[in-house]
Amino acid sequence: MKSVAVLGTGLLGEAIAQRCLSQGISVHAWNRTRERVQPLLALGAKEIGDLSEVSSTCDAIITVLRDGPVTTTVVAELGSLHNTTVIPMGTMGVSESQALATQVLRQNGSYLEAPVLGSKPQALSGSLLVMAGGDADVFEQQLDLLRHLSQQPKLVGPVGSGAATKLALNQLIASLTHSFSLSLRLIQQAGVPVETFMEILRPSALYAPTFDKKLERMLQGHYEDPNFSTALLRKDLELFLQETSAAGVQDLGLQGLAQLLNQANGTQLDDQDYCALHELTQATT
Repeated sequence: MKSVAVLGTGLLGEAIAQRCLSQGISVHAWNRTRERVQPLLALGAKEIGDLSEVSSTCDAIITVLRDGPVTTTVVAELGSLHNTTVIPMGTMGVSESQALATQVLRQNGSYLEAPVLGSKPQALSGSLLVMAGGDADVFEQQLDLLRHLSQQPKLVGPVGSGAATKLALNQLIASLTHSFSLSLRLIQQAGVPVETFMEILRPSALYAPTFDKKLERMLQGHYEDPNFSTALLRKDLELFLQETSAAGVQDLGLQGLAQLLNQANGTQLDDQDYCALHELTQATT
């Protein structure tokens, strides 16, 4: 892999670009807000001025954009792809990814969805969990690039299967965080010391490492410096519910959580770490 374009240099996109640079890959970076590209330029990346020229200068195009509609719009601006592979690493709906794959084919490119689990620290260390969806041949062609970002990239199936896997995992993030928040609220109301509760929980089959990862943030109300925001968690949960509805899966239990998260919409909680949903489970008066 000689050169890669990274479109979208937010928290995750910037870290992916930095990792590629550290691995000796030539990086061409683009962001709708140009100021977000400047730190990468200082590290040796090249700025993309004209999106229509990307496919003629890069061997692969990684997109790390907010959602499916934004990704679709930006990819359309690339014009003819000249057989270059587009690799979206952001979270999208299954049907959104499948539609984008069709669009990329019309633009004379190839497509490999590769959403990731993990954020900035994992991207910088090359330990993201990559769940790819697409043709096995395209996966093999891009495997060297993916191995710079993930210790063991997995091809989980055709286009759409990677998107579904990512949404399933992000649903667990929302559900586990919500259930842990409710448990904390109840034991504190009952006067049970939090550490006593954790000492019982940790050795049990009910324990998930994310509980300790978010415990102090929730207890202290410290939600700044997020790697994944409440707004993005809500967006992904809503995508998950769209897919379960289309699949005929009973999702009534999750709809209440989506309504709860919607209370953060337009508040400061939206831009904070997703465990700020703990603020939404406070006792009502």
